[in-house]
Amino acid sequence: MESNRRFLLFFDKDEYEKVVPESDEEKNKPFPLFQKPYDENKPLIDLIPPEKFEIGKKSFLDVINRRISRRNYTEEALNLEELSFLLWCTQGVKKTFKDKAGVLRTVPSAGAKSPFETYLIINRVEGIEPGLYRYISFSHKLLFVKSIEDAGRKIGELTYDQMFVGKGAVVFCWVAIPYRTEWRYTILAHKFIAIDLGHVSENLYLACEAINLGTVAIGYYEQKKFDALLELDGKDELVVLVAPVGKRQRSK
Repeated sequence: MESNRRFLLFFDKDEYEKVVPESDEEKNKPFPLFQKPYDENKPLIDLIPPEKFEIGKKSFLDVINRRISRRNYTEEALNLEELSFLLWCTQGVKKTFKDKAGVLRTVPSAGAKSPFETYLIINRVEGIEPGLYRYISFSHKLLFVKSIEDAGRKIGELTYDQMFVGKGAVVFCWVAIPYRTEWRYTILAHKFIAIDLGHVSENLYLACEAINLGTVAIGYYEQKKFDALLELDGKDELVVLVAPVGKRQRSK
């Protein structure tokens, strides 16, 4: 167990120079793409742009004080503005560097390397067919990937039989592409990716609380089966966190 703690530690300068290898950035290798390619002939679903949001106006302190993990959801659907708001707050693109070697989002990321792709298992969103989707963040749109038969049950089972996970109106699935961060940070990258993931997850919590939705981060899931469901290779792309989102059960 103690050996696994190494992941949490950083190096002193003398150790750093001995252990950390030269990066691909230092070797002048091309930087990786910050958005996974997709078939641009496929239709995309327009989301509500952030300048048109009419929701999320709660005071910041109220949102912070009320934030908790919520596991009970109603059968109500989300609307398109709610989904757009959550996607923008968790992975919205604000600016791309002029040399295209980094991207500034609504969440911080080590070196602006932004190692995540957002996949969504949509069960109930007004005007959108259920299925697996990908957030195309650079244009703030949704890409349909495929239908998933009996998605709610499957997701519940793949999260170690936490069946409430599959009952979310939407299930956020964050996928890491490690090389985006490894390109600069080599063996240090994986701690930074985990830190970045915490930023993204907390933004989802706060965004949900701001618009009266509920969520909870789920770290227990069957890795290989979940990767296969999302058609990932499990090596260069892999699921790193799952979070259901739904309308909250109202207090009696």
